[in-house]
Amino acid sequence: MGAQWKAKHRETAANAKGKIMGKLAKEIQIAAKSGADPDMNPRLRLAIVQAKKASMTRETLERAIKKGAGLDGEAVQYHAVSYEGFAPHQVPLIVECLTDNVNRTVAQIRVLFRKGQLGASGSVTWDFNHVGLIEATPEGDADPEMAAIEAGAQDFEEGEEEGSTLFITDTTDLDAVQKALPDHGFTVTSAKIGYTPKNPVSAASLSAEALAEVEAFLEAIDENDDVQNVYVGLTD
Repeated sequence: MGAQWKAKHRETAANAKGKIMGKLAKEIQIAAKSGADPDMNPRLRLAIVQAKKASMTRETLERAIKKGAGLDGEAVQYHAVSYEGFAPHQVPLIVECLTDNVNRTVAQIRVLFRKGQLGASGSVTWDFNHVGLIEATPEGDADPEMAAIEAGAQDFEEGEEEGSTLFITDTTDLDAVQKALPDHGFTVTSAKIGYTPKNPVSAASLSAEALAEVEAFLEAIDENDDVQNVYVGLTD
């Protein structure tokens, strides 16, 4: 749960899909600012893989690439901003957003943090490792430990999706490791720079009521349209 928190419940499947598509489209647009050719743009290539996996239509995908690269005459104006602080019961978190209106986003984040504590820049990041995060699925009986060693990853753990593995790397090794993993039996489904907690709060140390408060807080954060990633210092 610490690497990247995922909401356990959604209002409806349609709403969930809409939010996912919106976040994927933003990621494609941001990635495409560095070039519209996925063969020359690793971030865009992976964003396209994720979009296709989520069944994004070809038309939507191409429109997002063109908008991001400025090929349709309208260059993307999204800004990356991050916030940090604590959920209820002093659970630390980092929230990454992509927004076309920073004033709107910060106002919304402040409201969402009313049941927690919004911190100043640097108040929480010191308690997280800044790392590369690569989600990959094995082919056959590929061994994640051996793949991590051979590809140059620092560590690995169970991924967000059933059967997948999350490989953790130095930020400077992200691209090299993601390129090496296919040679060791793993198909990369996502790769990005993110965070893992150094001293996560154990969910077992919280009462059922307290844990429910934390999860409700995190779910409300995750449901915001401008939020791309939520990294939480909470472990099972």
